[in-house]
Amino acid sequence: MTLTSKQRAALRSKANGMPTIFHVGKEGVTPEFIIGIRDALEARELIKIDINQNCELEVDEAAEIVASRTGAQLVQTIGRKFVLYRKSKTIKEGVL
Repeated sequence: MTLTSKQRAALRSKANGMPTIFHVGKEGVTPEFIIGIRDALEARELIKIDINQNCELEVDEAAEIVASRTGAQLVQTIGRKFVLYRKSKTIKEGVL
């Protein structure tokens, strides 16, 4: 499923006040990190991730890797943060 511009705008708005719940550090994107992201997406659908200064990956590169490995949609990148969305299989009334 590809997000429409209206859906993407609605998700950006919801993510605006959200706290960052994951940080990509110097280890980069590890298998354990991906498992944590998948679990968080299933529980919340919309998450914000921060790239630490000591991470060797650029924000766009990390966002693309995490999105592809989790099956999520990249909503936006802003500064050293990015927002991902993936519809949950268990949440009845989701974000969208």
